[in-house]
Amino acid sequence: MIKTHEDSTNNASSEVKTQFSAFIEPFFSKYHRDRCYPGLIFKQGKRTMLQLNVPASDFSGLLQAKPSTGNDPDSGKNRPEVKGHADEIKQYIVDRSRKGKPWIVGTLTANVDPKDITIIELGRGICLVVIRRGVKLDITDGQHRKRAIHELIESAESGLISDDDFAITLVLEGDFHQCQADFRDMAQTRQLDKSLLLSFGELSGRVGITKELIKRVPMFHGKTEKIKSTPATKQKLIYTTNYIARFVSCVFTNDPSNQLRDHDVELTSEALANCLNQFFSECSNTEYISETKIEDLTVDEVGAFKEDCILGVSVGLEVLGRLLYYVYTQEGNYFNEAKVSQLAQLDWSRENQLWKDNIVRIDPKSKNPDKPYKLSTSATAVTDAVKMVKFRLEWM
Repeated sequence: MIKTHEDSTNNASSEVKTQFSAFIEPFFSKYHRDRCYPGLIFKQGKRTMLQLNVPASDFSGLLQAKPSTGNDPDSGKNRPEVKGHADEIKQYIVDRSRKGKPWIVGTLTANVDPKDITIIELGRGICLVVIRRGVKLDITDGQHRKRAIHELIESAESGLISDDDFAITLVLEGDFHQCQADFRDMAQTRQLDKSLLLSFGELSGRVGITKELIKRVPMFHGKTEKIKSTPATKQKLIYTTNYIARFVSCVFTNDPSNQLRDHDVELTSEALANCLNQFFSECSNTEYISETKIEDLTVDEVGAFKEDCILGVSVGLEVLGRLLYYVYTQEGNYFNEAKVSQLAQLDWSRENQLWKDNIVRIDPKSKNPDKPYKLSTSATAVTDAVKMVKFRLEWM
């Protein structure tokens, strides 16, 4: 039973419910050999569309994707499938379901020739939609979601979603080229920046740890861009949520893409926050920025820090993360304070020869001859920088 707030929902009386059931049941009985769904009719873009809710068990026989193959876009109504994307969606559903946590997938969009279905209008845009056996709905948007749901319902873990329903927007459209155009138009939404996705992420794994660090570490607090992909110096922002998330993954696994799903957020974030607050307060390159609140910093000070110190850019933060990986002890969940101090005593400015020819290169075409530096963010450059520091500190 759906739980709703008494003040916001007026439940129909038992008498009305009985009358409605008596009215609607003959339709379902008449079409019991077909698939019959309550629906809503609406108009958009000079066409008629329907809104349906379909049980997971109906997906296999009801929906079909027609992705293009080879080098021929006209061989299908959708783009070629992106390898692994359906698996990612399926894993997301499985992980959340196993933990008893809420999950959501977006509405799928499909099309069908109007002559292939029967619409029984009941008034006020309410209808019954009868889809005969053998009729397939062609997916316009959501082919990877469909595959994920289909594979899950066919698997041994089908019980995780067997009671769930999925929304479908059904476009009454039989023209192949218009269906292709619809796919193109729906694919033009702007991709969300990674920092925004992380900011709205679940408080677990590296997302949870990242959010805790932004609150607990003065170097990050108020100085981190949580929406866009790059930090605007004019707004006195130094980092992005994505920069810090990649850094966190490096610290605990030496892999910037690891999601840290098995890491305890509270314990690991506390240990890392204490480590970073020690490091940033002891490091001469970061002490002032760390201890000064964002409202007391000037745009020039932030700009100078990002220009002069490699810890003010993502690649420098990654180098630090990979170095902290070697001073972290998982058993006991602590960072070696003596080695953290060693790292803090290094010169993290771009001028330091320690970074030369790994993450810092000389740019002969630099507009500022006094600062002819450009950064290399390649994996090889980062690896070489980490090796140089370990050699300098005799950690090798």
